[in-house]
Amino acid sequence: MALSLGIAIQNFPEGAIVAMPLETAGHSKTKAFLLGTLSGAVEPVAAIITMLLTSQVIGIMPYLLSFAAGAMLYVVVEELIPESQVGRHSNIATIGVAIGFALMMVLDVTFG
Repeated sequence: MALSLGIAIQNFPEGAIVAMPLETAGHSKTKAFLLGTLSGAVEPVAAIITMLLTSQVIGIMPYLLSFAAGAMLYVVVEELIPESQVGRHSNIATIGVAIGFALMMVLDVTFG
């Protein structure tokens, strides 16, 4: 339950990350929003396929999840954290990371 809730919460900034550069590139706010939303529309389809195939890959699931976690951690450490510390608003980025971490810890303890 906590993992599902965490993934759902994560989808909001993910959609914004897709939409903001589109708006900056000159697309209308509506089109940027729709394309950002569309980028998340594949997730329910992928979730259904994953549920159907889970029994087939149960033996290697820990390795697959470890690989996914490592890939996400790499992107955060190598790309997002250095990028967030550039400019005048680096304190806001640091506070956002701390709040996000605290929220996930609360979800883990609550639904754990």
